[in-house]
Amino acid sequence: MSAADERRDGRTGQLRGESPRTGSNRASARPAREGVPHVARPGAGRPPRTTRPAAPAAPQRDVHVPDGVRLQKVLATAGLGSRRGCEILIEAGRVTVDGALVRELGVRVDPQRAVIHVDGMRIQLDTSLITIALNKPLGVVSTMHDPEGRPSLAQFVANRSERLFHVGRLDAETEGLLLLTNDGELANRLAHPSHAVPKTYLAHLDGRVPGSIANRLLKGVQLEDGLAKVDDFRVVDLSPQASLVEIVLHEGRNRIVRRIFDELGFPVERLVRTQIGPIKLGDLRTGHTRVLGQVELGTLMARVGM
Repeated sequence: MSAADERRDGRTGQLRGESPRTGSNRASARPAREGVPHVARPGAGRPPRTTRPAAPAAPQRDVHVPDGVRLQKVLATAGLGSRRGCEILIEAGRVTVDGALVRELGVRVDPQRAVIHVDGMRIQLDTSLITIALNKPLGVVSTMHDPEGRPSLAQFVANRSERLFHVGRLDAETEGLLLLTNDGELANRLAHPSHAVPKTYLAHLDGRVPGSIANRLLKGVQLEDGLAKVDDFRVVDLSPQASLVEIVLHEGRNRIVRRIFDELGFPVERLVRTQIGPIKLGDLRTGHTRVLGQVELGTLMARVGM
């Protein structure tokens, strides 16, 4: 190949992002152009900007703790997968430490202080902290121990050594998803009105609701303690004498779902909470618990700004 041909090939490789031009000569050169970005020629010119960022080293130096733990080991310990799988995550540019992208496997961090995200989700590094989903049965009060001797939440986590407390509450007549945790910061954020975490309920109603009920709910229903608005509403099923509806709201006033439908003339016969923020009840059986995994926990923490 002549020197002119080499220059021409180099030019076409650098112009890959431009719109293709017509002409048989351009078309015939396309196969050669495909291989250009894969050829490493040190010192032969600036590499295309679409390749791996040239300077992740500065943020890596900022987060590196010489006497810390290797990042891939920290991720594996947190349950993200095998150590090799975590190395792949790092090399793929999917991991940040304290806001800095990390691609090198030699980085060490302090697990007690580092804030690590994978694919934008916060990873809980403190293995002593745990969050549990419970499908609360009917008739159980939302307290760990009831002075009146009624069924309480403690019986469902009696085999756990952690000191757990419930996030929010469900009245005794309401079933479904309840979160228990020993993470005080997470619990406070979930409960704080500023985060407006939505809760989803399935309500079995006495009577057939009219089509106009959705607008009424979205505009707000006046209760004795103020206007109550829902975030979303849909009819799941209808029969001549009953309705099954799904309602989403972020307010936490006492018995608010029941009071809303009482005001509208459709008493709630059964109420089940099916979702809190991104956490779904799913097929968790009544009276059973499950520990939230890193993906679920990460999405929940992201929802409240952690």
